[in-house]
Amino acid sequence: MTQDDLLTRANAWLAEDPDPETRDELAALIDAGATAELAARFSGTLQFGTAGLRGEIGAGPMRMNRSVVIRAAAGLAAYLKAKGQEGGLVVVGYDARYKSADFARDTAAVMTGAGLRAALLPRPLPTPVLAYAIRHLGAVAGVEVTASHNPPRDNGYKVYLGDGSQIVPPADAEIAAEIDAVRSLNDVPRPEAGWETLGDEVLEAYLARTDAVLTPGSPRTARTVYTAMHGVGKDVLTAAFGRAGFPPPALVAAQAEPDPAFPTVAFPNPEEPGAMDLAFEAARAVDPDLVIANDPDADRCAVAVPDASVEGGWRMLRGDEVGALLAAHLVHKGATGVFAESIVSSSLLGRIAEAAGVGYEETLTGFKWIARVDGLRYGYEEALGYCVDPEGVRDKDGITAALLVAELASVLKEQDRTLLDLLDDLAVAHGLHATDQLSVRVEDLSIIANAMTALRERPPVSLAGLTVVSAEDLTKGTESLPPTDGLRYHLEGDYKARVIVRPSGTEPKLKCYLEVVVPVAAAVDLAPARTTAHEVLVAIKRDLSAAAGL
Repeated sequence: MTQDDLLTRANAWLAEDPDPETRDELAALIDAGATAELAARFSGTLQFGTAGLRGEIGAGPMRMNRSVVIRAAAGLAAYLKAKGQEGGLVVVGYDARYKSADFARDTAAVMTGAGLRAALLPRPLPTPVLAYAIRHLGAVAGVEVTASHNPPRDNGYKVYLGDGSQIVPPADAEIAAEIDAVRSLNDVPRPEAGWETLGDEVLEAYLARTDAVLTPGSPRTARTVYTAMHGVGKDVLTAAFGRAGFPPPALVAAQAEPDPAFPTVAFPNPEEPGAMDLAFEAARAVDPDLVIANDPDADRCAVAVPDASVEGGWRMLRGDEVGALLAAHLVHKGATGVFAESIVSSSLLGRIAEAAGVGYEETLTGFKWIARVDGLRYGYEEALGYCVDPEGVRDKDGITAALLVAELASVLKEQDRTLLDLLDDLAVAHGLHATDQLSVRVEDLSIIANAMTALRERPPVSLAGLTVVSAEDLTKGTESLPPTDGLRYHLEGDYKARVIVRPSGTEPKLKCYLEVVVPVAAAVDLAPARTTAHEVLVAIKRDLSAAAGL
């Protein structure tokens, strides 16, 4: 694109931009002749996919802004009408990030102008409330404005269809084509009124359903410290805990209220280093049974437990550990149906399901796939996502997952046992399934592409001294999985191991998911098994990094 072409495009965008803030921002860049910055913003458009849209807030088609959102809403409306959904209801929810309320209101206006009915949730609320509202209200689609646990400068746009689960192919490409067909914002009717703003009835119905994940009369004694991570989870989680009869969670005050700046964390993700420091500090002061954290839109749930063997006395459980604990708890409660997980999650779930005689299925990464499993009773993903009530919320839900963890901790507490004791039992019964992740955040996306190319052209023959017995390029799909950009290796030797490498769908990261399974004959073997597993995982990380050129 020549400089003249760039300025022509930027000025055309400026003339249509409905937001005074991004209009001023873009005008200043044009006036300053900031060619490099303008090129970055106008080198293409944010791509709409199965994760919807997600990106940095700012002016231009490569950023999240009202112009981009209006186009996305118009494309979604056109897609729904083409599917015969004229006059259908679209529910719109939003979190407390910068611009979220504006993007939600624009979406409601576009839907109304297109001849659909629109209903806005009454205020910033957890994503699972929106996912619940779609099915509860019989909507044809839903939109959640959120960037989940991304940095403060980001926002996003997540689309669900009428079954209450997120879009998958080919709907994503069909919606993207309708978005591309929007030539000018002036062609998109945006009335000033005509949509409904919901009251608290939907939230009350959601809260009433949260009780359904618990066993009537079960112990409710677990004491918790809770952090909302500056997001929207606090009021809903504390209400759910209160209705269920648990002790009120002790709040991490500095992170309790919504704040789009996320001032106390570098990344508002419980998995990121340092994000849980304030929660652990609060836990050392009040000595609870559990620490529970939600991410900013409260669809994920992190759990930490007292552990005298680690510095600071508190240990974050891995998502795979919580996933196994919840599965074991549901089996004990007599759950039937299918237990499902994504391919990047621990194979321990399959062992638990097999032993319990319940169905089991693996899917591609993301709850958009897990939620579509026939007969789903429980689904989880290692990135702290758990679906424990698929009939109510066909997505991950950090509120109901927290309730179920608290119930399990309460049951164990009555037996003078802990979540760590149950994890030991599972390791003895099924082998120690140890997981870890090599995650590389990049500024230059070509680093990710080069690493994937290196692994495809020169696949490793061994990792950590374990022979690679199968190397699958998942872009070709498998008998049970549709194509996706990823590589999967199975390793054999003294210990079975598995490695999956894939680019993140929502962040500039290359993610490598590692698992090693060490046989355990008795509880006395657990400590040496954990040492062995740690050593093997460290060696796999080292060898995989070298093979990928990282």
